[in-house]
Amino acid sequence: MAGITALVVVAVIATLAVQRASGGDSSIAAAPAFSTAQLAARPGANWITNGGSLANDRYSPLAQVNTTNVGRLKGLWHIHLKSGIAKQYSAEAQPLVYQGVIYTTTGADDVFAIDAHTGKIKWTYKAHLNPKISTICCGWDNRGVALGDGRVYFGRLDGKLVALDQKTGKVDWSKQLGRWQDGDTITNAPLYYNGRIYTGLSGGEYLIRGRVTAFSAKTGKELWRFYTVPGPGQTGHDTWPATNSYLQGGGPVWQTPAVDPSLGLIYFATGNAAPDIDGRGRAGDNLFTSSIVALNAATGAYRWHFQEVHHDLWDYDATSPVVLFDATVGGTLHHALAEPGKTGWLYMLDRATGKPLFDIPEKAVPQSALEHTAATQPFPSNPPFISHTVSKAELAAITSAAAATSPAGEAPKVVASPIFTPPGTGSSIPAVAPGPQGGTNWPTTSYNPQTKMLYVCAQNGASAYLYGTHEPKTLKSGEADFGSIPAATGFGKNVGTLTAIEANSGKIAWQKHWSTSCYSGSTTTGGNLVFSGRNGGQLQAFNATTGKQLWSFQTGAGANSTPTVFNMDGQEVAVFYAGGNSLAGTAHGDNLWLFGLNGKLGPVAPGAVEGATAHAGEAAGTSRTIQVQGGEFFFKLSSQSAPKGKVTFVFKNVGHVQHDFAIDGKITKLISPGQKATLAVDFAKAGKFPYLCTVPGHAAAGMKGTFTVH
Repeated sequence: MAGITALVVVAVIATLAVQRASGGDSSIAAAPAFSTAQLAARPGANWITNGGSLANDRYSPLAQVNTTNVGRLKGLWHIHLKSGIAKQYSAEAQPLVYQGVIYTTTGADDVFAIDAHTGKIKWTYKAHLNPKISTICCGWDNRGVALGDGRVYFGRLDGKLVALDQKTGKVDWSKQLGRWQDGDTITNAPLYYNGRIYTGLSGGEYLIRGRVTAFSAKTGKELWRFYTVPGPGQTGHDTWPATNSYLQGGGPVWQTPAVDPSLGLIYFATGNAAPDIDGRGRAGDNLFTSSIVALNAATGAYRWHFQEVHHDLWDYDATSPVVLFDATVGGTLHHALAEPGKTGWLYMLDRATGKPLFDIPEKAVPQSALEHTAATQPFPSNPPFISHTVSKAELAAITSAAAATSPAGEAPKVVASPIFTPPGTGSSIPAVAPGPQGGTNWPTTSYNPQTKMLYVCAQNGASAYLYGTHEPKTLKSGEADFGSIPAATGFGKNVGTLTAIEANSGKIAWQKHWSTSCYSGSTTTGGNLVFSGRNGGQLQAFNATTGKQLWSFQTGAGANSTPTVFNMDGQEVAVFYAGGNSLAGTAHGDNLWLFGLNGKLGPVAPGAVEGATAHAGEAAGTSRTIQVQGGEFFFKLSSQSAPKGKVTFVFKNVGHVQHDFAIDGKITKLISPGQKATLAVDFAKAGKFPYLCTVPGHAAAGMKGTFTVH
């Protein structure tokens, strides 16, 4: 393809797995032990870190594809990966590129090395994950790999960190970081830096103790470990009770860290405190959960932190990667960082000190003695990028969902309330915006040094929280524990926004509004472009200065990942992984696309949405014993109706993670995959009775419906 300006976009959409490498290709160039200068440089011919460089800014200086010609992009080739297609998978990985080879993963933890010129698969590693893994919060997913020292590094959902030989895909070494049975899983892409591999652990919903660990890239030997929930004698331990609650305190790390080599610091953001949405047993601010943390990259020693949410009761974890950039504020140049929160604010800090670039005052918030609420919360002075007001439509949707957890199908009064209002305990429960969806969830943010803007993908979610549910009698790692039942508006159908925020002022420069959530990362380029995906399957390009849409291409499945831009044979190219998303309920598939200005392949038909937003098996009937099957993310009832009186629901979990079944104020315990539970309900009157799964996000993704009593 000499002399051709091409934009490569890979849309990977996924199936299941087997743990061995197949094939091999000795022509693959092995990555060196990348120097700090190479890792910190802007990407060109290669994209060697998850965020494009150590800054995590997802900026390519390439400008051959720009605002004048991006509209001409079409497909150059199109293949099928056949991995991670089922509904429980989410395709969120950002591919890496080195010497003409693309490296990417699917939600099944399968890894592929692909020839960027032809689309030929050079080798495949298949993970053969245990189908009984049940401690996965939000769909089976993997956010990508790291490269260095001739190896491809990635984490698995069973808690294992793996290094593959880059030429063959065969396992070089592996390290078990934790047991999935205890809630320890890995979804983030690791980071290679200075001969080390850095990774975090997921599992804040399952009572883990979060941590970031550094390993030798060559041997897998552990070099240091930092617990995001500090123990006795460590900084921050006094923000937890004088009990062992810190050992199950949460604080997962969902994303890839950033590094400032000149300061010698590594930066990451942390997830919710545990038990999630339940503060009764963890009085205090609960450091370092829902925070941005800076450590000495060489030793793991604590340097500073900024907590976005004190004593989190709303699942406002910080799940999106931090971004490093420079900003001039009040005439002073700051080496800065930012993280877009689920709260809907962009937290902008000086990365040397952790001090805010713009004032973030502490303000009094509503209180609950039962939940040990923090007296104040941080309120950034820069404007939020989503609304903090619960709309009438959101209030109606939440009220309907809440009815399933209340006697006689009659929900408590749901009241629109300000952000940080704690869960309700009586006949009136508060609804707040945003909910656990965000704001910004996992999607990545990009920064363009030419426009001096950050590009943030988000959604206007809302939720209500009713205190009291089926939490276990004793806290046990690996068991989900939610002290409040959230009724949320979902992850896919909320109003979505793509927002450009000025780095030097924190103000919004422009904003796009859509009828569905923005659930994809963004990448920006020297061609004054921003690329981002849509739930409906379109990969789109926007003018980075004005926000005007310039290009849209239907990939055939949910475009819920982040594009990678690079230079191939002197020409600009990009790669994009689009495989659908289980929580957003978008279409799944197995497409791998290559796009370019001289491409001949046009858009394909949109993929079919399965199960996540609709329930099957709505058959009429009057049986008093109702068989209920539930999985990601649907319920199937043997009958949708019964006469008044006692009805027995026999619920079987046919999915891959824990679920429950709630109707008329009664709830089963959390049921593991393959297990059953019986729920007897005495319906005293006829009517419509909502049912749902109360695990956060599951009802919104499709596990809900209405049962008729006649």
